[in-house]
Amino acid sequence: MVTRPHPPRAILELMPRDAELLRIVDTGMADAVRRSGPWLACRPGCTPCCIGPFPITQLDALRLRDGWLDLRREDPDRAAGLLDRALQSKARLQRDFPGDTLSRVLAEDDAGEDEPCPALDPATGLCDLYHARPITCRAFGPAVRWGSDAMGVCELCYRGASDEEIAECQVEIDPGGLEARLLDELALAGLRGRTIVAFALTASPTAPDPAPPRPPARF
Repeated sequence: MVTRPHPPRAILELMPRDAELLRIVDTGMADAVRRSGPWLACRPGCTPCCIGPFPITQLDALRLRDGWLDLRREDPDRAAGLLDRALQSKARLQRDFPGDTLSRVLAEDDAGEDEPCPALDPATGLCDLYHARPITCRAFGPAVRWGSDAMGVCELCYRGASDEEIAECQVEIDPGGLEARLLDELALAGLRGRTIVAFALTASPTAPDPAPPRPPARF
């Protein structure tokens, strides 16, 4: 029986604070949704933002793999289907962008532009890892600010709204800069750089263990 090495203690201790980050981001997004009202087009099954690979952080990658472990326990068949989609997506990208595939995909704007996210269930149009989705997925759509930068809004949203009206809907979703601090700690633990969902779920180049074990539950 092959056993996986446990991830560094620093990473295990970081994950509860990732849960706090998600709480902060989700609270901010709920405020953005409330302010935006009928200008938002985002609905379950609306998937244009799920097509084409996009960069995610190593913190996102850890969360996705953890989410996949939960899905495997709850619904093994669904988890197997998701992993198969991730493997096929990775193979297609490696075929179309041989060599340093990840760097090429992240550097070229139209790389894999028709490639669906592996977490997207093609039968339902829903995300199989919704609760573990990357921060980019959580924040895309409404008008939000990340630090001093305003993030782009979905082109399907705010139709007919003026720039001033859109600005009034903006919220700051990580005012304390918690994500940046967590990423700095991950870098010190040896996990740095960006990846994509297909690579994260099939062993990221910077995190070769695709399913790091979690610590035992404390009672």
